[in-house]
Amino acid sequence: MASLLLPLGSAFGKGLFANNQGISSDRVRALVVRCSNSDHKAEASRASEWRDEFNVIKRRDLMGLVFGFSSLFIDSFDAKGAGLPPEQKPRLCDDTCEKELENVPMVTTESGLQYKDIKVGEGPSPPVGFQVAANYVAMVPSGQIFDSSLEKGLPYIFRVGSGQVIKGLDEGILSMKIGGKRRLYIPGSLAFPKGLTSAPGRPRVSANSPVVFDVSLEYIPGLELEEE
Repeated sequence: MASLLLPLGSAFGKGLFANNQGISSDRVRALVVRCSNSDHKAEASRASEWRDEFNVIKRRDLMGLVFGFSSLFIDSFDAKGAGLPPEQKPRLCDDTCEKELENVPMVTTESGLQYKDIKVGEGPSPPVGFQVAANYVAMVPSGQIFDSSLEKGLPYIFRVGSGQVIKGLDEGILSMKIGGKRRLYIPGSLAFPKGLTSAPGRPRVSANSPVVFDVSLEYIPGLELEEE
């Protein structure tokens, strides 16, 4: 409406009255009505645009709220999933055994191998080259298991002292007796010279890094029969 109320002294006003000797009141009213209608339409158009923009903003806010809630739910679910206890794998030394081992003296050999006897067996020790059947649980120093015969359900059979297993395991079993159970603290020089790559559920073992083996000597095929 401000554009219709120009000062009479303006150039627009002078021109308007100069070209026309007079303007009837009806024409003025018609002009005002038309302009007024035009302004109402413009205001209605702007109001419609504001409503559309407001609706877009509301939809954006709603979508943001939905996505925010979804991400919160997913993050919460992931957090709960991450807090689940790890799968309990079979071990040769349980919690009670671990506590008892604290009071068992450590034996260190000339090679640097260390061990603690969880249980001392009976009978003879295996001669070099004899087959033995042993169960084992192999761990990194932190206690994570990277290999285990218990998970496979069968003892591991190999010729002891023949280089079929790592040096620390060979040496550790050679002085065990049937039925014995021992924890071997194997230094890197007697462990895996090339290391072991990681796998699902299995930690990586670096080259020449120390490892820990819990071993039980189940039997010595053939030697038991000879002794009888």
